[in-house]
Amino acid sequence: MSAPADRVTRTSVDTAELLLPGAWRHRFVAANGARFHVAEAGEGPLVLLLHGFPQFWWAWRRQLAPIAAAGFRAVAMDLRGYGASDKPPRGYDTVTLAADVAGVIRALGEPHAVVVGHDWGGWLAWSMPALAPGVTRAVAIASMAHPLEMRSALIDSRQRRAAARVLAFQTPIRPERWLVNRDGVGTLLRDWGGPGYPDPETAEVYQRAIRVPFVAHTSLEYFRWAFRSLPRPDGRRFAAAVGQAITVPVLHLHGERDPFVLTETAWLSRSRVRGPFRWHLVPGVGHFLPEEAPDTVTAALLGWLADLT
Repeated sequence: MSAPADRVTRTSVDTAELLLPGAWRHRFVAANGARFHVAEAGEGPLVLLLHGFPQFWWAWRRQLAPIAAAGFRAVAMDLRGYGASDKPPRGYDTVTLAADVAGVIRALGEPHAVVVGHDWGGWLAWSMPALAPGVTRAVAIASMAHPLEMRSALIDSRQRRAAARVLAFQTPIRPERWLVNRDGVGTLLRDWGGPGYPDPETAEVYQRAIRVPFVAHTSLEYFRWAFRSLPRPDGRRFAAAVGQAITVPVLHLHGERDPFVLTETAWLSRSRVRGPFRWHLVPGVGHFLPEEAPDTVTAALLGWLADLT
């Protein structure tokens, strides 16, 4: 007799299953009082890749080898609360997360890095020039508007409707249960992705990753802090810090059919940049740019990185 479906779908996954093989090496580094997993390839100037929700370092698997081959040290990290990195009960505010990223850069023995982020990694990349300017050489963002533009856009009914699922994440327990359900993550990927995304293997990998103990909860804490901090002193301090004009070079990539972060919301972010700014709208794809359009994203990154050097 087979086990009940609910018991099967909620089986925990060991983090070792997420150290997937490829043209990279896995290692762990200590930073900001926690331990972080990274996958790295190549040598040269550091390019640090930050994933989004509900993913982990593997989201950048198609970019790691090409960036390394172009003469860079490409490193994709698991953010706090994800993958094989530590999952402490606290520290999911953006200031702490930016300190994590800065600490990882230093732990890798580098004075600074080009920070590349998708989704929540993009939120962090937007924040790094203000919160960790000493280690931030330039930033590239995929599928995320500047934090203050995202906050402002939620007043608009269209963007608020687009982010309805995120608003539902504010409730306790139920969102966690939905994520670890048989196809909770797959449903979210299909809802936010473009046509044909995700393929079954990708959906299965991310569904298993969310079942690593605590990840369903810690990954949602990012969203909960972003909303609940709005009227609080910590939220106001964060807004004041990232309200400074960004003077480092910025590459902004966005999917034309992104149903979560609307194109008009993303485009408004250009007003936050006073340094060199490059915008690239990718036609026909949704929210998960590094996987939906890997060749386009890689080419855009390599061209921009070449100009930086």
